Amino acid sequence: MPKIVSARVIVTCPGRNFVTLKIECDDGTTGLGDATLNGRELSVASYLTDHVVPCLIGRDAHRIEDVWQYLYKGAYWRRGPVTMAAIAAVDTALWDIKGKLAGMPVYQLLGGAARDACMVYAHANGTTIEDTIGVAKAEQAKGYKAIRLQCGVPGLASTYGVAKHGARYEPADADLPSESVWSTEKYLRVVPELFKAAREAMGWDVHLLHDIHHRLTPIEAGRLGKALEPYNLFWIEDPTPAENQEAFKLIRHHTTTPIAVGEVFNSIWDAKDLIQNQLIDYIRATVVHAGGITHLRRIASLADLYQIRTGCHGATDLSPVAMAAALHFGLSVPNFGVQEHMPHTDETDAVFPHAYSFDEGMMHPGEAPGLGVDIDEDLAATYEYKRAYLPVARLEDGTLCNW
Repeated sequence: MPKIVSARVIVTCPGRNFVTLKIECDDGTTGLGDATLNGRELSVASYLTDHVVPCLIGRDAHRIEDVWQYLYKGAYWRRGPVTMAAIAAVDTALWDIKGKLAGMPVYQLLGGAARDACMVYAHANGTTIEDTIGVAKAEQAKGYKAIRLQCGVPGLASTYGVAKHGARYEPADADLPSESVWSTEKYLRVVPELFKAAREAMGWDVHLLHDIHHRLTPIEAGRLGKALEPYNLFWIEDPTPAENQEAFKLIRHHTTTPIAVGEVFNSIWDAKDLIQNQLIDYIRATVVHAGGITHLRRIASLADLYQIRTGCHGATDLSPVAMAAALHFGLSVPNFGVQEHMPHTDETDAVFPHAYSFDEGMMHPGEAPGLGVDIDEDLAATYEYKRAYLPVARLEDGTLCNW
């Protein structure tokens, strides 16, 4: 019985902030879990250090389900992004340990591979339609079979989801929240033109995706989905805020364009009604934000009953630890759909050496025991935490947007 003897939180910023939990057992086996919550990283770090870690010492590292239930039900205050990110870090680290002790990659412990590799999608964005398509064709040349397209909105100084001045895209962009101006009317005019041009330039043998970032009302989302039907999108993502899940019925009534949602979900209860009422086609909850591998498997199993597939969030606000966990999960579940992929910086990859690999639009977690990811703690210590916030947006009349 491997007993947990220590657990500690490592905060590092190799280009952006990451929070990592490292658990050690009495036999020296260690496991890693990602606890990064973009824009609120230190909240999770404190939750782990001050409240969770003391409860782990002396526990059997093999009892993953029992530890998960203890941390979820025992806190009384259930759910929420901070709590579930902390639980996810513990859960993922324990799966890492179990894999290492078994001498097997985690996906083998989850039932083995259900496919040869996981299809991933790239990001292509630019200030203009032409710029975006140029980037998309470059990603297509790298072998990507699925590409998300975002472009600047004419008449707006900046657009969420579009990198500035050709830099790498990072949504948490300032040490205090930056503000931008938004116009739904201008946005709705440009998006159909983007995908019309994309199909003309790229053909029909590539999956095209688009992220709305919760910025439309249900009827506006239905209108956009209808306008995009001729271009056969793989999905439109986060068309409207999901707190009011009845809203998705209205979208369904107006378009057959597939809908993806859930990167901000943190439990099965957030997704239950959307799944059971078949109001979505892809569930985007993540290992790190939805309670770890253990809980994400429950969400995927529920979705599988309704022919809904996974499409897990995978932006660079998830560390390589989370990416590895997502690939082990994705390789094993029967209803995998696609995995988001934004390559990390060279600095991040150096801090988190990993076994997963990319080839021709597909990724594989590798055959290393456990998750196949390590952390260079000395190198991590050289990158100090930097406060960073996600931006907020206002309408052109100054009203703070309610999404």
